Amino acid sequence: MKHMSLHEIAAACGGTYYGDKASALKEVSNVVIDSRKIEKDSLFVAIKGARVDGHIFIPQVMEKGALCSVSEQDLGDVSYPYIRVVSCEQALKDIAEHYRRSLNIKVVGISGSVGKTSTKEMIASVLSQKYNVLKTEGNFNNEIGLPLTVFNIREEHEVAVLEMGISGFDEMTRLAKVARPDVCVITNIGAAHLENLGSRDGILKAKTEMFTYMNPKGTIILNGDDDKLISFTPENGIAPTYFGLNASHPFHAENVVNQGLKGSAADFVTPNSRFHAHVSIPGSHMVYNALAGIAVGYTLDMTDEDISRGIEANVTIAGRSNIIETDNYTIIDDCYNANPASMKASIDVLAFADTRTVAILGDMFELGKGSDRMHHEVGVHAAEAGINALICIGDLTAATGQGAKETAEKNGTPMEIRHFQTKEDFFRESDNILKKNDTILIKASHAMGFAEIVDILKNQQK
Repeated sequence: MKHMSLHEIAAACGGTYYGDKASALKEVSNVVIDSRKIEKDSLFVAIKGARVDGHIFIPQVMEKGALCSVSEQDLGDVSYPYIRVVSCEQALKDIAEHYRRSLNIKVVGISGSVGKTSTKEMIASVLSQKYNVLKTEGNFNNEIGLPLTVFNIREEHEVAVLEMGISGFDEMTRLAKVARPDVCVITNIGAAHLENLGSRDGILKAKTEMFTYMNPKGTIILNGDDDKLISFTPENGIAPTYFGLNASHPFHAENVVNQGLKGSAADFVTPNSRFHAHVSIPGSHMVYNALAGIAVGYTLDMTDEDISRGIEANVTIAGRSNIIETDNYTIIDDCYNANPASMKASIDVLAFADTRTVAILGDMFELGKGSDRMHHEVGVHAAEAGINALICIGDLTAATGQGAKETAEKNGTPMEIRHFQTKEDFFRESDNILKKNDTILIKASHAMGFAEIVDILKNQQK
């Protein structure tokens, strides 16, 4: 990372530096919260986790070569420098904000109820055709992960693509204060985190907090096919740029050809041009992701040729509509997370398969009072999509199975529907349910741990 001295860091986070004056002028090599990732001259920030308090590792990390630690505790008379703060979590954000403001780099911030990660991957793939890009890795999109991602920005990076995830009000404001995005992208306003945000209007309010600390001369890019986003007027006076399938949007798609599990092809239209490209990842939502990538690429002065190449270079990552071919099954690994909109979109992808289709669905969390209704609607959607077998796992998915059962009976269509309380219950019966050559969707909220199902089915011998 770029140069930051301990004196500078203490000032940035409002902390009190304890140590000799010579050390205060030394510069840190990186910032970490994981004691296992200590390098020479690291700054260790002692975060109190749900199970482990990072303060207990301070002596250990200093022995391993850390330059300094940030602590909420008075460490007493120690032989190494430390910075004492009121809150290490806040200090992490303050230091990251200071670091971000020192960087001459374009930042693209991405949020939305559904598709943040896949959109981030698409935008990064597009921009990488021209720029040296840093992108959010894994789930580092919250008030701990985003600052750590910012610290990974190096002098050679030209653009940072940052995913910004929230579950409550004011979180996005705090993230935006760190990220200071030049380009803000919002994918949609769905039904995620209703437990905390109350309604889609609440979600809209929380997501658009991103604009509070954006570059006043920056760009806002919104999904114009979303009813909440198309009617939203930013308070900062920046007129949004819209993308979508509606031909009235400056960035839109025409002649979309659905190629099933092989993705989609379309003609993409910009304000000044049109070009054809193939999107290899299946699902209609990926056309929207491509449009978001085109709009960002256009904003950052890329050519159609580079943008098209970036769209076609985009590939799936584990847990995100990743198609795995085994000797027994075709597995659609979409188990990283779930909400009603993404569940239905994944079911639509599964329905493209020309084999027997099986949806293994788990509970969706943080949906608030409407949880039963929304789980029920997913079951209805699965039945209407013609899915052959529905496997529901978890307490909440009982409503999913009921919705599918009612719809299948009403439509007179055969559908195998099974409900299990746990993954272990399912595993005991899986050999009797799954058949060779099935195409299987695996999806649930992350806490359900459905990656285990993916791993077992991927390695299963029949």
